[in-house]
Amino acid sequence: MYGSTPSNNAGAKANSLSAVCGAIAAVAVVGLVSHQFDARTEHYGALMVQPVHVLSSATPVAVRGAERSQLTSVTAAPAALQYDMQQAPTIQSSAFSGSTTPSVSTLFGLGAVLAAGCLALRTWIPRAQPKTQQEVDLEGMWSIASSSGTNLGAGKTIRIATRKSPLAMWQAEFIQSELERLWPGVTVQLQPMSTKGDKILDSPLAKVGGKGLFVKELETALLEKRSDIAVHSTKDVPMELPEGLELSIICKRHDPCDAIVFPKGSTMKSIDDLPKGARVGTSSLRRQCQLLLTRPDLKFLELRGNVNTRLAKLDSGDYDAIILAAAGLKRLGFTDRVLPGETNIIDPNAMLPAAGQGALSIELRNDDPEMLALLMPLHHIPDAVTVCCERAMNRRLSGGCQVPISGFAQLMDGNLRMEARVGSVSGKGPLIIKSKTIPFPMDKEWKQVQKAAEALGVEVADMLLAAGAQTYLDEANDRQDVGVGLAASQA
Repeated sequence: MYGSTPSNNAGAKANSLSAVCGAIAAVAVVGLVSHQFDARTEHYGALMVQPVHVLSSATPVAVRGAERSQLTSVTAAPAALQYDMQQAPTIQSSAFSGSTTPSVSTLFGLGAVLAAGCLALRTWIPRAQPKTQQEVDLEGMWSIASSSGTNLGAGKTIRIATRKSPLAMWQAEFIQSELERLWPGVTVQLQPMSTKGDKILDSPLAKVGGKGLFVKELETALLEKRSDIAVHSTKDVPMELPEGLELSIICKRHDPCDAIVFPKGSTMKSIDDLPKGARVGTSSLRRQCQLLLTRPDLKFLELRGNVNTRLAKLDSGDYDAIILAAAGLKRLGFTDRVLPGETNIIDPNAMLPAAGQGALSIELRNDDPEMLALLMPLHHIPDAVTVCCERAMNRRLSGGCQVPISGFAQLMDGNLRMEARVGSVSGKGPLIIKSKTIPFPMDKEWKQVQKAAEALGVEVADMLLAAGAQTYLDEANDRQDVGVGLAASQA
């Protein structure tokens, strides 16, 4: 994903070699000139020497497009090198003329070629470059941002509203640690809260109000100014926010895929290993409708509770497998549940993720510019582009957890590709799939980039509607007996 930079040791070697090159050139020229001067002092008059330019780091030499083979011969070197001086340095003497001893100009030429060879070698040693956010290899690391300049957070307090679940607390603590790292002296307070969604565990979310049940209490705390920000799993944030609030910060995205998890001790490695009629725990209509197309034999059972609770139910025999977000498993350290080679991480082509899946986001009041400034280093522009595109598509379709909509955007080679799917909650109709790719320059202000990304999301949503997706959306919104319960009873 990210390219690594050369080490500082390489830069030190390059700098040392530069100094050596200069020294070699100087010694070669001065030593040889002195030798001839001593040998001919008795026969020649005063030596007239023009100023000599010593090649060193102070007079850079740029190798432009020269192949190594060109630099191995004396005749190729002058053509391959461009000197930062008006003319090649020369030594002139009215007393020197042809003899058995080479002329000073010839000797200097040899010294210059020697220095050129050293400097050519210098170009083959990579120079250390300052590490930037996109150049640092972040694989396996959670740290995502850096700040510079004035410490905006010193002496200030930031109150974070969060749910009490282990995953929600991990996410809030992660943002807390990032803010403390970015702004030394800032005070970050966590405010754990129980939401209605955490309390209602005996009914599918689609029947009791959707994922908005997990954020309402947090948003109320923001509006009443009891909290300053709220940290969310972006896929759980409703498409429409209360007036006065905005989802301003999209953090660096982690794994956006789903994972199928098997009981401890199981020999199964992927969906293909599930036996006919297997009991699969998931409350997501999005996951159900995509799996039903290839495995109509599966029995989907309701699955609620935090990640720890769901895994415990799986291991106790309530399910043959369950489906969870891969990012949640990895954040909580359940590495034993991610199989070698990640064979149980579901290919997004087989199961397209939910809009915003794998990304953390921060909600705050839209009248608090000082807080926004403190949070901006956490805003990861490339992932914000894809998440905003996905959410715009979902918003256009009035999507929620009661509607089987999936959407996944990718930035690749200067292009933005958006794919979205709408399925039937009963699994009786074909999956409607639409996608579009557009050139996407990133050299504009964030608001302009955001607008362009959201426009693509809306366009793909309209393509779905034109292909008949509204019928599926109406089915999901009108019927409350579809999804998990129906699929299980009909199997």
